[in-house]
Parts: sequence; C-alpha cells; structure tokens
Amino acid sequence: MHEEVREVRATLSDVAAKAGVSRQTVSNALNTPRIVHPATLERVMEAVAELGYSPNLHARRLRTSSARTIGVRLEPVHDGIHGVLLDRFLHAVTEQAADLDRHVLVFTADGPDDEVARIRSLSQRSLADAFILTSTDHRDARVAALVEAGIPFVAFGRSWDADGPDHAWVDVDGRAGTREATEACLAVGERVAFLGWPTGSGAGDERRAGWREAMDVAGLATDLDRAVTDDPGEAQEAASELLAAGATAIVCASDTLALGAIGALARADASVPVVGFDDTGVAAGLGFSSVDQSLGDVAAAVLSLLHGDADHRLVTPRLHRRAHPRWGLPAQRTASADGKEAS
Repeated sequence: MHEEVREVRATLSDVAAKAGVSRQTVSNALNTPRIVHPATLERVMEAVAELGYSPNLHARRLRTSSARTIGVRLEPVHDGIHGVLLDRFLHAVTEQAADLDRHVLVFTADGPDDEVARIRSLSQRSLADAFILTSTDHRDARVAALVEAGIPFVAFGRSWDADGPDHAWVDVDGRAGTREATEACLAVGERVAFLGWPTGSGAGDERRAGWREAMDVAGLATDLDRAVTDDPGEAQEAASELLAAGATAIVCASDTLALGAIGALARADASVPVVGFDDTGVAAGLGFSSVDQSLGDVAAAVLSLLHGDADHRLVTPRLHRRAHPRWGLPAQRTASADGKEAS
C-alpha cells in the first residue's frame, strides 16, 4: 500500500522568508517590479523559482481589471442596530456595484474560521473574484489568513494592529464624528459628558478620543466620562449619574447608548441634548441627533479599492442634527451675506 503524498504549495510568506524581505516586497516584485530595487528583485525571483511559488491567479486578474463578483458574508443578527447598519452597508455596496457592472455574492458562515474556509472555496471555484470583510477586530485572524492565501479583499473597519499584515481597508473616522458632535453640544453648555464603551474597543476608543480632543481644545474638564457595555439599561443608569453631576449634554458612542440616555432624561424629567452614533431609525424615531456613518461613501471607497493595491481610506461621518424640544440640538448657525450669524 502506497502512502499518499500531498504537495505543499509555497506561500507568499515562504518566498519572503527565503529572500529575506517582507511579504509586501514580494507582492511588489511580482506585480509592480519597476518599483523594486534590482538587487532585491533578483533575490525575490530566485526564491520564487527555487520554491516553485505560483502567484494567486485571482489576485493577478484583479490587478489587471476589476472584480466582477464580490463575496460578502451575511452575518447573523445578534444586535438589532448593528444588523441594521450592516444591512444598509450591504445594500449600498450591491446598488453601487450594479452601476459598475459588478455583482455581489452573499454567503453565510459559522464564525471567522468557517468564513475563511468558505472564502477559499469560493475563490478556488472562481465563484467570486474578491471579498469584503466586515466587523473586523483586534488581531483579526481572517485578515492574516486571506493575506497569506493571496486572496484579494477589502475590510470595512480597521483591525487596529500596528504590527499586523498590510491590507486594504476602509473605515469611518469615529474620532472626527464625536469631535463634531461635542463641538455642537458646547454651544449649549460647557459640561459635555461622554457615554461610551469600556477601553479596548478600537472604534469605541476612537470615539472617546474625539470627545476628549474637542474638550481639550476648549480648555474644559473631561471628568464626565462613563463606560458601559452597549446596553440601554446600563446606559440609563450611567446617564443618570452624569445628569446628577451637572452634564449639559451627553455624547454617546452609539445609538443604543443614546437610547439609554433618553430614558434617563425621561425619568429625571430633564432636558439636555443627547447625540448618538450611527443615525439609525431609533434616532429618527425618538428625535435625537446622531452621527451618520456615511455608508454610501464607505461602499464607494470599498469598491474603489477592490482592484488596487493595499490602501487605506478614512470616511468622514456627518452629524445629523435634530431639534427635539427636550434632547435635540439647536439649529446650526450660519453666516449671512453681511457677515452676521443667521440660524
């Protein structure tokens, strides 16, 4: 009986280690050799020949044209607001892709490992040319796996790892969003509070940093800062503490937290501006201001990167003001023709 011997294909990392260069340098040598130093290029190509490395054909096709079929995982809905955001993003991607004569293939997966396995399968069977990752997190294993496999993808969201593999991503500038929201609240009073998530969430830390920046520039204290999980009940209790401490407005890291803050206002019969983040139907229904993630712009940026090299795009969100009599923001004042302020 003969034992079956499976051939182990060389990877991009194998070539990089053999040539003593980074994986990005190997990618540059194979795809844009003109930008690589001749001596380095020669070393890389020798390693390619010695190891018998075969570049991913899908990646090469993507660089010479554009992705026609784009795979996106349809995530299970555990959080109503998070699910709504991803649904809006997927709708924007599908609509804009159709205008570019591209198609979106939606698939499901039971967790990150299964998602990578399904992406590999779809790529190998030529059912999709490129992929979009959503809900990325610290040290996201999916990113490293797809980079290693040479499968083209763009992530919606950073992986927040400075030492992680370079890859294309698009994210919303949460810091800019909460900074704008805080600046708007400072027009009402100086004790602007922040209600966010515990430290360690990349997006949450960025949103808190935007609030702090605006307060620091104004020379104001940042003591009214509370961290809770994304739960309306916890948010309501924390917001009650902030109101008791004299908060003149509450900027929140999400619409879910803002919902809890609204509950605290109702319970205390108080009236201060509340600003959420995500601009969901909850914000529209209750009439509180919220930061719109500009998901149409995110979708456009993702599609533009699907046929290029690794690049990064930060999309600037927009503050959607709502003038609810109890927790809304006042109308933004603009300069009139004679230079005077007008509402």
